[in-house]
Amino acid sequence: MIPDVQSWPDDRGIGLDEVGITGVRYPVSVFDAGHGKQDTVAGVTLSVSLPPEKKGARLSRFVEVLDAHAGEVTPQTIPVILTALQDRLGSPAARLHLRFPYFLRRSAPVSGATAMMDYECGITASARGDDVRLAISARVPVTSVCPCSKAISDYGAHNQRSHITIEAEPAAGVGPAQAPVWLEGLITAAETTASSPVFPLLKRADERQVIMHGYDHPVFVEDMARGVTERLRADSWIARFTVEAASDESIHDHSAFARLSWPPHR
Repeated sequence: MIPDVQSWPDDRGIGLDEVGITGVRYPVSVFDAGHGKQDTVAGVTLSVSLPPEKKGARLSRFVEVLDAHAGEVTPQTIPVILTALQDRLGSPAARLHLRFPYFLRRSAPVSGATAMMDYECGITASARGDDVRLAISARVPVTSVCPCSKAISDYGAHNQRSHITIEAEPAAGVGPAQAPVWLEGLITAAETTASSPVFPLLKRADERQVIMHGYDHPVFVEDMARGVTERLRADSWIARFTVEAASDESIHDHSAFARLSWPPHR
């Protein structure tokens, strides 16, 4: 008989917060406001807590659970996945993290030319017993024009690629029916706060419009973080969120960032 070493007892009395697998790439389907769901490829981390009396976890079971549920990953199915991890691994707590490219078709502001834009998004969920917590995240590329450089310069202003990263937890009682608007809502909040969105396709007339629009809407990283907060704190589906705005400065050898959590930490 092949020995089952992971099931052997451990006498050190030390439990582990998380044991699992990471770096797994797997095809999944996630919720999509425009089409119901979207097929993509996710980087996956799965884990469970390990009681002190257990030597190890049976890692093959993580892949079995993932494969059984990879066809659809939504707020409706995530609790089912976490319960399956708890049951198959014999653990009171389980955690799932997905990071994936999420695609939206974007139109240029003047010509109307369209192309696909990808956003780095994520889903993090954890369960302890029947208590499930869910968070979604989006990292959104934008353009920011420096208000200071505009005010002091005779010729234009410096601008740069920036990123706004938002992670939000749905409020209690918010049902899965609202799920399709979540990622798009975070992306829109970020893009409308910056000097300008980033576009996948621009013709010359579009480029002119984007440059002038950005010049007319200069923002610091502080402005972007506060602007996102103004928008998201009014959304009834969000219980709490964090936002970080970061700019890869074009005239400095450093980057700038601003970060906050809402509600504020006391």
